[in-house]
Amino acid sequence: MEQKHKSANLPSSEEHGGRNESRLYTPRIFTPSNRLSFGDTFLQTVPERGNNAYWRWGDDNRFPYALALLARRSTIHRRIINDKADYISGKGFTMSDGLPKLHSLVEHVNPSGESLRELIHKLAFDRALFGNAFVEVVTDEQRSFLALFHQDASRCRVSRDNSAILLHHDWSRFTEKEVQTIPLFPNFTTGEDGNLHAIIHYKDYEPMFSHYGIPPYIAGMNVSAIAYKTDKWNISRLDNSFQLSGVMLLDGGVDNEEQADALARAAQQKFAGKPGQVMFMIKDCDENDSSRFIPITSSNEGDWKNLHDQAVGDIVIAHSWFRSLSGLDYAGGFSSDRIVHEYEVALNTIILSAQAELLEPLRKVMAMILDEDTSSLQFINMPPSRSKPAYMRVWEARKADGLDYDPDDRQQQQFLSQISSDHSV
Repeated sequence: MEQKHKSANLPSSEEHGGRNESRLYTPRIFTPSNRLSFGDTFLQTVPERGNNAYWRWGDDNRFPYALALLARRSTIHRRIINDKADYISGKGFTMSDGLPKLHSLVEHVNPSGESLRELIHKLAFDRALFGNAFVEVVTDEQRSFLALFHQDASRCRVSRDNSAILLHHDWSRFTEKEVQTIPLFPNFTTGEDGNLHAIIHYKDYEPMFSHYGIPPYIAGMNVSAIAYKTDKWNISRLDNSFQLSGVMLLDGGVDNEEQADALARAAQQKFAGKPGQVMFMIKDCDENDSSRFIPITSSNEGDWKNLHDQAVGDIVIAHSWFRSLSGLDYAGGFSSDRIVHEYEVALNTIILSAQAELLEPLRKVMAMILDEDTSSLQFINMPPSRSKPAYMRVWEARKADGLDYDPDDRQQQQFLSQISSDHSV
């Protein structure tokens, strides 16, 4: 596991100020001489680069940036994405004894020291946010090691012939010289580090979208924006010290626009709680100064609150998630029974299937390269509120949940309290 890996940590546009003049990673160069035979797998070269080398992700190829920005602005939307990633990544893994390579890989999947759970958490987060996730597989011709690296989905694009993934640190400033190309697993190719590289692409199915997946909350994007805008409206009111908006009618004469602007700015500093909240009207003065402020009152605060509450409910529905698992119903009282019940529903309808979809391709990679039986590798799932007594053994808890169990498995003979202590995060 001491192999050098040059391409795992790609610099982001934020790290370099979003400019291309910074030092960038060295792009891999693939030629026909790079084709190698890897068992039953044929290592293919990547397609020629050009203007049509990849499929755009969205009309302007920046759809992932829009999704990431929305997730940073909408609190409830972000909370649900975080919670889904936490629950899907579980509390660790259990596996049979006598598998030293697999045990080592679960603890450290790459030279950066990431565990398999940390890797799965990043994949689950990208899958929940973008509907797509990418993991790079690195090994050598002798299969002497295996390393797995998460690749930021926003940096990845599918090649035009659907055989490879193109990586770039900032697609808004795309240049061909800064592109990395990695073939899709099970095809491998050699990189400049001398190792074999492939990439796994996870994507959520959506009709009419064959190159990229669509996030499950796609129907709730508008309501996510509503929740963000209602929060922003409250911030604006707070910045304005909750002063009323209105029209300021001023007596005064001006000869030109410069004088009018100067008068408006002076009036803003004196009368307005926040510039832009008051409209100023200047009229010629007469014998009596009749300057006055005409407030614009509004009684629609209840409508704004109802709109926000409805948007929050619609966001939860769009995510196919549960309110109590995202802390949305604590104001009405903490109900551990409801949390446990909804967790059980989420476990059997969403979490287990998502875990299987993420783990199965990795199991195939591990079995092929490590040459060990990976069928015993399983997630450890625990509810946010304890629903089973701590003195139950793992196989007893699995039996109670209707899952496969083996009373003779030493890992499943451990007590839940012991696992809770060993895998607490």
